[in-house]
Amino acid sequence: MPRTKGSKNRPKTNITKDYASQISEKQEAIASLNTEIASITANIDTLKADLKVKKAALKKVEKEVEMLEAKKAEAESVLKKLLAEGMSADEILAKLK
Repeated sequence: MPRTKGSKNRPKTNITKDYASQISEKQEAIASLNTEIASITANIDTLKADLKVKKAALKKVEKEVEMLEAKKAEAESVLKKLLAEGMSADEILAKLK
């Protein structure tokens, strides 16, 4: 028995397919993808605005922390200076108030 010639795994072509329907399907897919892209772009824009606000708030809080750390360091240096001069804890508390 002789072997058959040609590939049996060859995809079958459908010649009777209507190109107009294929074009309309692809155009619908394009339209839906465009709307998805527009919504994602709008979402990204809102997230960028939120990120900008959060970064500004973070910068403000970091400045406040730096100021508080500077005040703390100053208070500690004053405390060490007063302790070195021989003041008692009660006198230091009275002076701080």
